[in-house]
Amino acid sequence: MRGVVFDGERTEVVDDLEIRDPGPGEVLVRVAAAGLCHSDLSVIDGTIPFPAPVVLGHEGAGVVEAVGAGVGHVAPGDHVALSTLANCGACAQCDRGRPTMCRKAIGMPKKPFTRRGERLYQFAANSAFAERTLVKAVQAVKIPADVPLTSAALIGCGVLTGVGAVLNRAKVDRGDTVVVIGTGGIGLNVIQGARIAGALTIVAVDANPAKEAVARQFGATHFLTSADGVRGILPDGADHAFECVGRTELIRTAIDLLDRHGQAVLLGVPPASAEASFKVSTMYLDKSILGCRYGSSRPQRDIALYAELYREGRLLLDELVTATYPVEDFAKAAEDAHQGRVARGVLVF
Repeated sequence: MRGVVFDGERTEVVDDLEIRDPGPGEVLVRVAAAGLCHSDLSVIDGTIPFPAPVVLGHEGAGVVEAVGAGVGHVAPGDHVALSTLANCGACAQCDRGRPTMCRKAIGMPKKPFTRRGERLYQFAANSAFAERTLVKAVQAVKIPADVPLTSAALIGCGVLTGVGAVLNRAKVDRGDTVVVIGTGGIGLNVIQGARIAGALTIVAVDANPAKEAVARQFGATHFLTSADGVRGILPDGADHAFECVGRTELIRTAIDLLDRHGQAVLLGVPPASAEASFKVSTMYLDKSILGCRYGSSRPQRDIALYAELYREGRLLLDELVTATYPVEDFAKAAEDAHQGRVARGVLVF
């Protein structure tokens, strides 16, 4: 079968991947579509360290082909969106409703793929850039069949991360003020999460003026090409500032834009060794800096919720898909994403 493989030096679309059958508690999914996220590119450029060779991709949707023993919530033929959380479901963090903090869901890559006799790693417990992938049952979330799989694919990362950061981590409330730095796939989902939450003022900041129209479509009330103008809109600062780019100087900017009791939420991914600074004296006015992994999501609950919000017209998904590519055109899809030409490019099989 076809898939996108990174061998540690180069990325290649291959057609000779193999995958094992599902074991107990596992689900084999025929992938229909997979979003290309900057996290995939970050593996290629070394920003995110990951062992190789690895089958890339982590934002996908498809149709269940087979299930292992003990799996009852999905069956062959069901449409599913995939999450990256291979959480155990039994530890103290899972029991508290914090699956993103499950230690068994972090840093334990498996090798369900083989190629020419060599076993390959699975990226983010998912590897959606393959015609078929194998996930834990908890990662496969059934969705209505009328949700297009090219749109549903984006729920599993971009939507869970962006909307989840707003609703689950920051807990944005009605009437709050929000600044979103960076309006790529994650930033647009933060914007629409703030709209859904009832934020009064949503200021989008992006150096590319061509992104204004889509930012406003998703819910931005204002658009700036520089954070320098934020105080002209919010003289006292923002209740919430989301950094969605992954640059340390923008983390500092997000913190500096906060009002009293404001919180800066970090969603962009800088290099693993990056350090950021801020003026400590400004933090004593009850300000907070919040890390956020995967939107502090509970995927079995949240994916189903977002699918219903989409069906009601309250959550935008189709509008995120600005280009689709056959998997063979991965190189072009990656270049378009790297250059910021698309909000989300989607690979299709």
